[in-house]
Amino acid sequence: MASLLQGRLPVNQDVLLMQKGTLLRKVRSKSWKKLRFFRLQEDGMTVRHARQVGGRAKASFSISDVETVRNGQESELLRSLAEEFPLEQGFTIVFHGRRSNLDLVANSVEEAQIWMQGLQLLVDFVTSMDQQERLDQPGWLSDWFQRGDKNQDGRMSFQEIQRLLHLMNVEMEPEYALQLFQAADTSQSDTLEGKEFIEFYKALTKRPEVQELFEKFSADGQKLTLLEFVDFLREEQKEGNRASDLALELIDRHEPSESGKLRHVLSMDGFLSYLYSKDGDIFNPSCRPIYQDMTQPLNNYFINSSHNTYLVGDQLCGQSSVEGYIRALKRGCRCVEVDIWDGPNGEPVVYHGHTLTSRILFKEVVATVAQYAFQTSDYPVILSLENHCSWEQQETIAHHLTEILGEQLLSTTLDGQLPTQLPSPEELRKKILIKGKKLRTLEEDLEEEEEEEVLETELEREQEAELELESQLESETQELSPRSKDKNEKVVMCPLFCSPICCQIMVQAPLPKPGLPLFPKQKCKAILCPALSALVVYTKTVSFYNFAHSREHYRFYELSSFTETKAKSLIKEAGNEFVQHNAWQLSRVYPSGLRTDSSNYNPQEFWNAGCQMVAMNVQTAGLEMDIYDGLFRQNGGCGYVLKPDFLRDTQSSFQPERPISPFKAHTLLIQELLQVISGQQLPKVDKTKEGSIVDPLVRVEIFGIRPDTTRQETNFVENNGFNPYWGQTLCFRVLVPELALLRFVVKDYNWKSRNDFVGQYSLPWTCIQQGYRHIHLLSKDGTSLHPASIFVHICMLEGLEGVES
Repeated sequence: MASLLQGRLPVNQDVLLMQKGTLLRKVRSKSWKKLRFFRLQEDGMTVRHARQVGGRAKASFSISDVETVRNGQESELLRSLAEEFPLEQGFTIVFHGRRSNLDLVANSVEEAQIWMQGLQLLVDFVTSMDQQERLDQPGWLSDWFQRGDKNQDGRMSFQEIQRLLHLMNVEMEPEYALQLFQAADTSQSDTLEGKEFIEFYKALTKRPEVQELFEKFSADGQKLTLLEFVDFLREEQKEGNRASDLALELIDRHEPSESGKLRHVLSMDGFLSYLYSKDGDIFNPSCRPIYQDMTQPLNNYFINSSHNTYLVGDQLCGQSSVEGYIRALKRGCRCVEVDIWDGPNGEPVVYHGHTLTSRILFKEVVATVAQYAFQTSDYPVILSLENHCSWEQQETIAHHLTEILGEQLLSTTLDGQLPTQLPSPEELRKKILIKGKKLRTLEEDLEEEEEEEVLETELEREQEAELELESQLESETQELSPRSKDKNEKVVMCPLFCSPICCQIMVQAPLPKPGLPLFPKQKCKAILCPALSALVVYTKTVSFYNFAHSREHYRFYELSSFTETKAKSLIKEAGNEFVQHNAWQLSRVYPSGLRTDSSNYNPQEFWNAGCQMVAMNVQTAGLEMDIYDGLFRQNGGCGYVLKPDFLRDTQSSFQPERPISPFKAHTLLIQELLQVISGQQLPKVDKTKEGSIVDPLVRVEIFGIRPDTTRQETNFVENNGFNPYWGQTLCFRVLVPELALLRFVVKDYNWKSRNDFVGQYSLPWTCIQQGYRHIHLLSKDGTSLHPASIFVHICMLEGLEGVES
């Protein structure tokens, strides 16, 4: 199958050596370290491994599964084995989603470099492949060939093709399958090789529903002229006035024929390429980059937040790892949590206190945050500290934060002045904020700094006067009392008019403002170290009593945390007050302590009340994280999403539980020409059962305010995961589209038990593109299931009269 990527695959010495194979040590733990023979297949896209050279090989991973390759120094596990294996010989393969990393140790530094460089070269190649290349010759097509070619002879018999069809979720009459097979077998060898298999696959994936749509707008059924394509974009895709300019762009981008581009026409292949690309995606391309106003105060944004970020498993016995911070930050989290406790040798440790979770050094967490904080987004990271340490180790915490983070750490207000509102994400670019308790108010800190500056100025003036007087005395007494010529011996005399405070400042730190206690009354029994307290600027944590108390006693830079139970209760009892509270102050919501399995709540109801930091157990996949990822998929995935205007108004009348006018109704219709139309190449749920074929159905779910939250589903299609057709109408009515999210989920119907999950895609209502659109499905882990998709037609009718909450 090497011919699939021939001429495109980057081939160098490293790749060629990887294709010969190498004995590498696979490391799972300190006690599990076993030699395995790893070999890159001829297709350049698949790595297989065996217990020994020449042994029975099984698939290890596909290049398209790999996110990046790290050196041994960056692996916690390999660092713990540094005495046994040199770190220079180790490397880590990091996969997309939540799949565990693969730690490997080579027999030499040279072998490790071959695999690291070769893998990264192939990963970069896959990443850079354009959409047409992905459609024509993707790694997954080679994967299918490898899986179907049972005897691994590089060609496929008809029996192997029949087996492959089952693996691909295709239920097909043997006579029709044989007809397609013989048409593709141009060499008449009764087998299919590389290019022949591609032709077979293309015949298999013909789209009659797209052909019908194409012919509806094409006068000759062969091509879409520029005017015909403009009509399609304007009438069906709702592109409006930009349709004419857009048509030219899309033809240039998707028409495979050069003559077609010159004549400004779109062939059927170009039309399908457009529909299947990002241009034809349900997610509006204008919402992909950072498109929102990023100059508003922090409290005006939903902020991607993680709970107990250090855990990669459950809350009782799970592993604590810096990998939790790497994954959270790389997926766009802007608020990560650190639970800090006293550790041995004076070094604070991070773990879930009073549990059996493992422990990691705090300084390693800080170093990891410093390295990964701004790889995905330039906007500020909030380090939420849960401090359980003694005074001495708090000083160590402050030291590590200051020394490791350096210029990244925000340790004072941006301009040194007392602010009147929180700064914006734009103003805080590349800054790390500390969230935690603080001994005093920001006002008191700044007043003290001003007093210090005044005293320092007075001291400088007095020292200048002193030096001037000393110079005069020196000139007058030089003959009587010659000075020592040794520069190291310098006598500084304090003049008679020196003020008493001068000497005090020279021997001790400035005192707090008169009348203010050094340590105000704290609810917490532990004493807070001033050095750590001083690092908290815009995110000071305070206890919540009630909304009236917060308005009277708290300031805009103070914030409270709520358990999910408390937050739900407040929304139910005083929803509008909660909305107003969140319009001027930050709130953080976190999962109940009863969620020992690291399960998650539905974040939507807290967003409905304007809560900014709704913290999730990001290590746990599922519906709740699908919704979460759906919201933060927009705005460049930067981790900040601007709240709707009615959640940013301190006088807002919005009631999250009982929304009222002026919020007009919007209607969404999904059908053929208003339908959920079809599916493409849906993956098998149970890959261990060769003969089983999925019975897919599509469920469309809406999450938003309570009246908007609903779901509907299509009928199931029996035994067809390859190209199922539904053609069913679903209709929804939404009152507050600004808060609504859509989730499309494909299930495998099972009358005996719960329907099995196949794939999903979630996105904000405000980011939907109307018209004929493909929805590219994601796995439970949020990774691409390419080429699996569903094809829909969406039409929105807005502002229907007489519809109120």
